[in-house]
Amino acid sequence: EDGDFLALDIGGTNFRVLRVRVSDNGQQKVEMESQIYEIHEDLMRGSGTQLFDYIAECLANFMEKLKIKEKKLPLGFTFSFPCHQTKLDESILVTWTKGFKCSSVEGKDVVSLLRKAIKKRGDFDIDIVAVVNDTVGTMMSCGYDDHNCEVGLIVGTGTNACYMEEMRHIDLVEGDEGRMCINTEWGAFGDDGALNDIRTEFDHEIDMGSLNPGKQMFEKMISGMYMGELVRLILVKMAKEGLLFRGKLTPELRTTGRFETRYVSAIEKEKEGLQKAHEILTRLGLEPSHEDCVATQRVCQIVSTRSASLCGAALAAVLRRIKENKGGDRLRSTVGVDGSVYKKHPHFARRLHKTVRKLLPDCEIRFARSEDGSGKGAAMVTAVAYRLAAQHQARQKTLEALKLSREQLLEVKRRMRVEMEKGLRKETHAEAVVKMLPTYVCSTPDGTEKGDFLALDLGGTNFRVLLVRVRNGMRRGMEIHNKIYSIPLEIMQGTGEELFDHIVHCISDFLEYMGMKGVSLPLGFTFSFPCQQTNLDEGILLKWTKGFKATGCEGEDIVGLLKEAIHRREEFDLDVVAVVNDAVGTMMACGYEDHCCEIGLIVG
Repeated sequence: EDGDFLALDIGGTNFRVLRVRVSDNGQQKVEMESQIYEIHEDLMRGSGTQLFDYIAECLANFMEKLKIKEKKLPLGFTFSFPCHQTKLDESILVTWTKGFKCSSVEGKDVVSLLRKAIKKRGDFDIDIVAVVNDTVGTMMSCGYDDHNCEVGLIVGTGTNACYMEEMRHIDLVEGDEGRMCINTEWGAFGDDGALNDIRTEFDHEIDMGSLNPGKQMFEKMISGMYMGELVRLILVKMAKEGLLFRGKLTPELRTTGRFETRYVSAIEKEKEGLQKAHEILTRLGLEPSHEDCVATQRVCQIVSTRSASLCGAALAAVLRRIKENKGGDRLRSTVGVDGSVYKKHPHFARRLHKTVRKLLPDCEIRFARSEDGSGKGAAMVTAVAYRLAAQHQARQKTLEALKLSREQLLEVKRRMRVEMEKGLRKETHAEAVVKMLPTYVCSTPDGTEKGDFLALDLGGTNFRVLLVRVRNGMRRGMEIHNKIYSIPLEIMQGTGEELFDHIVHCISDFLEYMGMKGVSLPLGFTFSFPCQQTNLDEGILLKWTKGFKATGCEGEDIVGLLKEAIHRREEFDLDVVAVVNDAVGTMMACGYEDHCCEIGLIVG
């Protein structure tokens, strides 16, 4: 990737505008300049028009400051809210989260809203190439430095994962070549009851007290938004049972949200953890003993360990799928990770890594922390999109001549009709390129056929001898017995006599195998080489193809050569009734089942 890109990183009350310059002159290099802007509460709860006008204004100020307002730069857009993505540059907001309640945005394409706000200003122009969420942004950001990175993971206030899936497995999108990033939205894992057996009374209580009961079950079990609250509920239960704080409860401890997730991280620190526990519990109006602080630290450890273990198990499922997609004995892959819990909790990352390695002993998994946030990732998505677009354009230029319009196909049809007419007319037949050769097959099957027939099917280095039993009436149907024989190279390139003697030897072997040596049967002969047919049972070989070079055959009637070989053997007699090529054979075979069949087609 190479070029100058803009990025927007919108996911909360602050958002970033970035300029990312990527250069590749022997050594890849990324330079970034960014500025953070605050979204005030009145904008978060106002109209969508006001919000996107403000974002466009901040973008204009940033470009003015860097003196790049006259350039039309490509922009990548990280928008970390639940969206339904329909294209790389189209994403429909499903619902606002994180305190946002702007009107007239849900159900709309956020890229179109931003484009409209930029166009309304009229003082700059940009090319919005891609919109992604923070998880995809993280994967792309880490993927620039580590090309094995094919998974993105966020464990912060919320949680999600994305990964690169084989296109052949994605039924929702057309095409089956290459790979596409899948946003799992795994926060909803368990909404169907799949995790009920491991959910606790505390999980149930958190869910019932949430703004979306019954939804985002997995997120409520592992993310930072609920980790502190889970610890608080456990401490309350233990205090009520007299197991902590001498059975004393305070209004602060009883209040939802008062035990924050950052407290869990502080209490689990190696050296000052117990001291932090004492400070936090005292702030909550308690008078904790040393044992209370030790017990509180243990509760925090158990809650955060469960979170890391569950996250590791779900991530292992994603990585196992990637391994199975790729095949091979061992997977080497990298997971790009971001989020406050992963980065700030003193032990979460180590516990997560340990769980993944324990569940995937046959995989070599590396974890890469995203140091630049998802904004750089949005720029990387844009850079990749530009690279692929340029490659696509170059390929299209090469392939353009192979594309045929409806008008061209109609013209080909017309020309084919003209050539067919030439081939059928006596006066123009000699000069016709589409030969329209008579086969002397004058009827297709009508269902009244019956009897036992032999068939030879010669068209390559292997040939088949068949016995076909045709029945009509109530027991109408076809019973086929066949045997495949090979033609050695020395016979293919020897004399015609040797070739047809070998064919008759194989017919003799087949008749003996079927117990029909003394029976005289009619025989049909499929001969898939260029022939001029003069009768139903007479075909003059024009030229050998497919590696055959047997002498004394070209210009001769191949039925006559076969009959001569049968007479030389003096073991049995056959009535060679018809010789056809593979196209005619195909039409007749299908015509037995479908009486409307009047065309045979070979595309091989």
